[in-house]
Amino acid sequence: MVHFPALEPLNPFPQYEAMRRSDPVFQDEETGAWHVFGYDDVQRVLSEHATFSSRMGGDNPTETGQLFAASLINTDPPRHRQLRSLVTQAFTPRSVEALAPRILALTHELLDPVVATGSTDLIDQLAYPLPVIVIAELMGIPAADRDRFKQWSDMIVSQAPGADESGHPDTHREMAEYFMGMIEERRRQPGSDLISALLAAEIDGQKLSVIELLGFCALLLVAGNETTTNLIGNAVLCFAESPGTAERLVADPALLPQAIEEVLRYRSPVQSMYRISAVDTTLRDRSIPAGSPLVAWIGSANRDGEQFPDPDVFDVGRSPNRHLAFGQGIHFCLGAPLARLEAKVALQAVLSRLPGLAVDPGAQLERMESTIVYGVKHLPVSWQAG
Repeated sequence: MVHFPALEPLNPFPQYEAMRRSDPVFQDEETGAWHVFGYDDVQRVLSEHATFSSRMGGDNPTETGQLFAASLINTDPPRHRQLRSLVTQAFTPRSVEALAPRILALTHELLDPVVATGSTDLIDQLAYPLPVIVIAELMGIPAADRDRFKQWSDMIVSQAPGADESGHPDTHREMAEYFMGMIEERRRQPGSDLISALLAAEIDGQKLSVIELLGFCALLLVAGNETTTNLIGNAVLCFAESPGTAERLVADPALLPQAIEEVLRYRSPVQSMYRISAVDTTLRDRSIPAGSPLVAWIGSANRDGEQFPDPDVFDVGRSPNRHLAFGQGIHFCLGAPLARLEAKVALQAVLSRLPGLAVDPGAQLERMESTIVYGVKHLPVSWQAG
């Protein structure tokens, strides 16, 4: 019986490369799931929504059972297009740019207590709280609930791609009950937050269903913080491992956006996405029957030497850089402008305020428990204080 080889958590890239060479479209006989590793194939699976559907959990999800079943990431057109248009306004480049002063103020508030100390855990101190505060404020979540918010989010991404939600029923029930309470509160007293905006929204004269509202809340919570936490942490790791990079970025801050794109490629915060084949199809020369689960390995596609010269070299000057870190096609990440802005603001502050930043040599780095998202649990760093 063939099994997909276990990935080395912090360094799955050699295994990805081996799979691209030997078995780029591979079926795990135990689970029946297909795993896709090459750039062109991953791009196709993410782009062709009529062939590779995002639908999960059937047509009648229960209110608490399948929180994400009616959310954007698990919906196909035409409903997907209608739902997406409702939240697009909150994430346009102009709307996002308006958040820059608040993100900058928060970044400095978080760094102020540690600048003079010369060392900190950068995940705990900055990368973890910053995106949680930003998305919680956008959604109108009280500050006192942020820690709970983050715990739920971590719990959800710890599931394997394609797993059902039965592994964490309490988390899903708690989240659903919490968001139901928030929705009721906003019904009585609307504010200027995203939940109030979604409650007021209509598609063809119809309000969103409770399931759709819950799906939006759950998706905004998870997507709004996990990827950005890991993008910031992964960037610091990349800069620290690549001699001269931090100095180059301090000397030329205009390079930072390009460096962030290379982080997205080199250590993609989202390593895999789940799909299901809507029809009988083929990938390479493999026949994939309708109804088959697929895992598209974005982390592998972004290291494919056929698309990226010297794929295992971190190069802040890389151009073009057609990475798939935010997905592709109709499901391209809605929050990409916000993630890029938060990373740019945070990293600019880190580079300018923490000179000589280095990862502690003895640090035992541990990956977050997830095959979906990629990042370290803790990142002990030090710099030249004073």
